[in-house]
Amino acid sequence: SAQIIDGKALAAKVKAQVAEKAAKLPRQPGLAVVLIGEDPASQVYVRGKEADLEVRHPQLSQRLPAETTQQELLDLIEKLNRDPAVDGILVQLPLPEPLEEAAVIAAIAPEKDVDCFHPY
Repeated sequence: SAQIIDGKALAAKVKAQVAEKAAKLPRQPGLAVVLIGEDPASQVYVRGKEADLEVRHPQLSQRLPAETTQQELLDLIEKLNRDPAVDGILVQLPLPEPLEEAAVIAAIAPEKDVDCFHPY
């Protein structure tokens, strides 16, 4: 027979378990969140992700203006790829025009790609 699952309660339980395990790590994992521009939906999504980080990841948030160039964004991603304090990179999509999402996704080191969009 079907069973009704309380999604909020289950999520709270999983978050508590992750927080407990993360607290025992030699260092806290680092998540870099990159948001370019002022897209309201993207801002809401990123705020939700940041609020969701109850496991207390140190955050390396980057808020960039919509006028950020492709090269500036790629340089930032390369810096985050090399940073040993950064374990994961989340670049919020969609990107403002004329930034090229495929190039940005490909620039993120596969082992640090939080969204798992990298082709490898």
